[in-house]
Amino acid sequence: MSRIDNSATGRMAGAGFDIWDIFLEKSESLSISFEDNRVDKVQSGSDEGIGLRGTKNGRTFYGFTNNISSAKSVADTITGAARANADFTYSELKPLILNPVKIMPDTVSAAVKTALLKEVNDIIRSNNPEIRQVNASYLEKIQDVEIINNNGVLVRDRRVYTSFIIFVIAARGGRIETAHAVISGHAGFEVLEKSAVISRAKDAAGLAVSMLDTDRKIAGEMPVVLSSTAGGTMIHEAVGHSLEADLVQKDMSEYKGRMGQKVSSPLITVIDDATLTNKRGSFSFDDEGTPAQKTVLIENGILKNFMYDRETAAKDNTQSTGNGRRESYRFRPIPRMRNTMIAPGTGRPDALLKDTKSGIFVKRMGGGQVNTVTGEFIFEVKEGYLIENGEVTVPVRNATLMGKGVDVINSIDAVCDDIGFDVGTCGKDGQGVPVSDAQPTLRIPRLLVGSK
Repeated sequence: MSRIDNSATGRMAGAGFDIWDIFLEKSESLSISFEDNRVDKVQSGSDEGIGLRGTKNGRTFYGFTNNISSAKSVADTITGAARANADFTYSELKPLILNPVKIMPDTVSAAVKTALLKEVNDIIRSNNPEIRQVNASYLEKIQDVEIINNNGVLVRDRRVYTSFIIFVIAARGGRIETAHAVISGHAGFEVLEKSAVISRAKDAAGLAVSMLDTDRKIAGEMPVVLSSTAGGTMIHEAVGHSLEADLVQKDMSEYKGRMGQKVSSPLITVIDDATLTNKRGSFSFDDEGTPAQKTVLIENGILKNFMYDRETAAKDNTQSTGNGRRESYRFRPIPRMRNTMIAPGTGRPDALLKDTKSGIFVKRMGGGQVNTVTGEFIFEVKEGYLIENGEVTVPVRNATLMGKGVDVINSIDAVCDDIGFDVGTCGKDGQGVPVSDAQPTLRIPRLLVGSK
């Protein structure tokens, strides 16, 4: 039995919408921040509400309320006090893709969570006297959603997100360096296995300290080897957004009109996949009630598909790819990435490095800026090293990568058989949604490297 008011579904069904859906959400969240050797902030909250969306003749009508009992009046508003109620029946669709949770985060005491934060803080500070500041944060969110749409489908999904974020600042004299690490997944407290959390924390602290000793700067066009440890920031930002169907339909993508054409190196296959177990961008159903699925966007260099929600799919007379996502009931769904990656190839990372006589080896990426219309980007290199005579040598400081996404994926000439994931929250149109991205170790023969 659905918690959604039958009179609301009747009004939506009788309004003559081309597409409609009702999204009900209840969420609980907790965040604990540990800074300056103490618990700095504890925030907990709950939210519950319902959003109703209808599209007709190319126009979208959306309303929401945090009072679920008001769903009928919201439906009246967006349908213009809709025509007579329509009979509406639905059946519940069970998920085929599950994200198992071994330890629900809300069953773990705040004392245990705080103790882990303190242990990470103490270990970092005790091992690194040049660390000046440590900020460790724990976050959890449990989101229950229920969706009914005009296809006669009712779906329910529980999404459990658990995260640990570490930020460190090292200083020597007047020089300051920073580093961070994030562990997160669509999973329970088990994702924060203590030894793994401490290892990542030590790595972040070690990176910040090691950068204090780095003075070498490089600039110019050169080969760039992107390690799998850098995650898929490049593919997500410089290419992924341009493959979201709403941007394509608004003439804001270089990939418009190129379906079935060669758009990248034949070594490149790009996939967006919501079915990967316990990854941060995974789910059982998207926020329109479409089952999770794996979508091949580019296959061996050929453009195969875009990322669609139901509204953009209807405009192109195709099917949704399950990419309709929203931050909460307060927002309408739009096409968004999930877990986006370049698929592994066949090369070996060590052999690739030996084959690269000079250039830069990028082990970790930092922040950056991207023009999602043109794909032009500038990314910071958080951890990078010179490649000399096929070997990784000295670290470099303040390097940046500059280029254009479509040019980069067309020029890639080597793709290895490993893969590494990164996690984050992707922002678009004022909404943030959990995602992950990934790539294997690969080589870009020529890319402009700058220096700050």
